[in-house]
Amino acid sequence: MSSDLYMAYHDDEWGRPQRDDRTLFEKMSLEAFQSGLAWITILRKRENFRKAFADFDAATVAGFGEKDIDRLLADTGIVRNRQKIEATIHNARVLADLPLPLSDLLWSFAPEPRPARLDSFAEFPATTAESKAMARDLKKRGFRFVGPTTAYALMQAMGMVDDHLEGCHVRVM
Repeated sequence: MSSDLYMAYHDDEWGRPQRDDRTLFEKMSLEAFQSGLAWITILRKRENFRKAFADFDAATVAGFGEKDIDRLLADTGIVRNRQKIEATIHNARVLADLPLPLSDLLWSFAPEPRPARLDSFAEFPATTAESKAMARDLKKRGFRFVGPTTAYALMQAMGMVDDHLEGCHVRVM
């Protein structure tokens, strides 16, 4: 982790439990935008994403229309991928109809805590049984860009799993 931005994210956010729905919607959206890209790319653009997507207020984003999509596609400060932009807006609309808070839904897939045994990032699983179940459920509810790999990355980002390496100064267990 060479970047100060990446280090701050690692030390202050990644792997720390989050239950705020706005924060979780942001994390879910940014993980979708990250698909196929380096995470540092998303981190560098995160403030621009927040401005572009109304600070990830789901109710506001759910109201975005074609003019907003055009605006977002022209915004050089974010990843300008039509499918990912439309998925974020669509997911905000799905959230509006969700019969429970997003945090309750996501945390219902939390695995049992496990002690760290990993010594390198290469040892982390790309998916788990829980991330596969989460992705299936989210897709069934209508969410987009939430495959099992993205779901596992979300589980890491929101602190549902603590995948800090053995000996990491941030590791909780």
